[in-house]
Amino acid sequence: MQDAFDAENINRKLWVLYFVLFFSFAVIIYRLVYLQLLNNEELLIRSHKNFLRLATILPDRGDIVDCKGTVIATNKPFYVLSWKSVYKKVLTYDQVLELQRVAAILELSKSEEQELLAHISRASKLQQIYSFSKPLTSKQVHMIKEIFPAHENIFIQTLYQRYYPYSTVASHLIGYVAKGAENVEGKIGLEKLCNDSLKGSAGTILKSIDSAGSAIQTTLLRQSLHGNSVVATVDMNLQLISEQVFLHEFIGAMIIFDPHTGAVKALVSRPTFDPTVFLNPIAQKAWDALQVKDTFVNRALVPYPPGSIFKLVTMCAALETGIIEPDSSWHCKGYTVFGKRKYFCARRRGHGTLSLKEAVAYSCNTLFFEIAKKLDIDVLADYAKRFGFGQKTGFLLYEQHGLVPNRNWKREIKGQPWWPGETLSAAIGQTFLLASPLQVACFIGSIFTKKLYRPRILENEPISSRDVDIQDSTLHFLKKSMKSVVRRGTGKGIPAIKDLQIYAKTSTAQISSLKKAEFNKNYSEHGWFAAYFTYKDQAPLVLVLLVEKAGTSRVPISIAKQFFLRYRSFMHRSDK
Repeated sequence: MQDAFDAENINRKLWVLYFVLFFSFAVIIYRLVYLQLLNNEELLIRSHKNFLRLATILPDRGDIVDCKGTVIATNKPFYVLSWKSVYKKVLTYDQVLELQRVAAILELSKSEEQELLAHISRASKLQQIYSFSKPLTSKQVHMIKEIFPAHENIFIQTLYQRYYPYSTVASHLIGYVAKGAENVEGKIGLEKLCNDSLKGSAGTILKSIDSAGSAIQTTLLRQSLHGNSVVATVDMNLQLISEQVFLHEFIGAMIIFDPHTGAVKALVSRPTFDPTVFLNPIAQKAWDALQVKDTFVNRALVPYPPGSIFKLVTMCAALETGIIEPDSSWHCKGYTVFGKRKYFCARRRGHGTLSLKEAVAYSCNTLFFEIAKKLDIDVLADYAKRFGFGQKTGFLLYEQHGLVPNRNWKREIKGQPWWPGETLSAAIGQTFLLASPLQVACFIGSIFTKKLYRPRILENEPISSRDVDIQDSTLHFLKKSMKSVVRRGTGKGIPAIKDLQIYAKTSTAQISSLKKAEFNKNYSEHGWFAAYFTYKDQAPLVLVLLVEKAGTSRVPISIAKQFFLRYRSFMHRSDK
């Protein structure tokens, strides 16, 4: 009986054992099926990730060149020293000694050396690569390669960064780049405008790595593509002359413009900046210093009161509407009266009797006040818009449209009617009128071409223009008047220069009352100088200068004089 009980007990245990074994084998088989058949693709990917790494090959950014092929923005190699942790997570005594030698080559202070060791120790614990922040000089590269020719921890990377051969020259035109999420991105100027073309296309490589993170095999999956070059209309010869004559002590803008193609040949905006400061993170203090004088504002594209340059528009409207005849004469006694108020000429004792051409040459205010008494503001606004004022020029860089006031504008914006006395101010380029130096350049060019060309900054932009609806006889009179400005008028500070024909108009534009300007230079008048000029049989060019708070047009006239002298000297050398 006992034997039967023991046998039954043994059988029961065997069945339990069989069941456990069967269940165990079933679980193992199911797990194998799950891993090998059902989930093999995901596990294969995860296993590859343990020893395969995808890396991006950053492309070289394309160059920016001027119209003659001179490189004005490119890439420059630089060398970065790195420490790579291999196997050991703690620095050895020998490694510390080697790092101290590196610190000596880099001319680090004791505190900087200790900080370096601390950073590398942390990187070693995490099995990471630590890159030294400062690029190496050529001398340092040679010394490190000589002392550590094949070191397992120390290696030198060759990287590339944006390089501007002319430093601050044409900085507002070229712009700058800053580090983005994946690569550098253009922020202003041509760098931003042409960013998609300049940045190229990144490549990809596949790395097989060992347990220490070292690459044991590299496979190129996709080649990086170099960015395209961009050809600007700017001529660096003219740009450099412009930069030299427009001293850094002034604030304002200078433009050289081709009136027959719309090409901007030079553009200066003061103050300027060094575009390389954004290649690395910039300190808050340095950033704040750049904001003090609106350094990044391209003043060539910002509207200002045009002052007496606008008198050419007023004279055009007067001649076209028959208010005055080209052979008229005028007697200036220093002021005119309107609405029981005296409106004074810039020369308070008066100019005496003048021909119409002389009145433009001497910029006699009273003649234009008299014209304004007979000229409707809407008519004046119409002629201003024919010459492109109050509207964007179509330039690819960001610009403001300026302002040409009329009755509707005053009623809608100010909620007031247009007062006749305001037309007197508008006739001499004051009141609400605003125009950018680029708009003035287009306007001056249109007097001589009878076409308003869209300004271009890229050589591959199509040349486009629209006709200016003004009679040839009127434009001819404006040309003669501008010639007189230089010969004996307000621009006579420009000397007669051999082989150079110059037509010009000057302007002193008020930004506040004269009494305020007298006691506070921050309210001083802006100075303008605009000219159309030709050297021998070369293509003509337009020069526009604006100097903020100059107090007089003598400042831009002086700058223009230096430009013409240097330009003539350069062209004379080029002839040889």
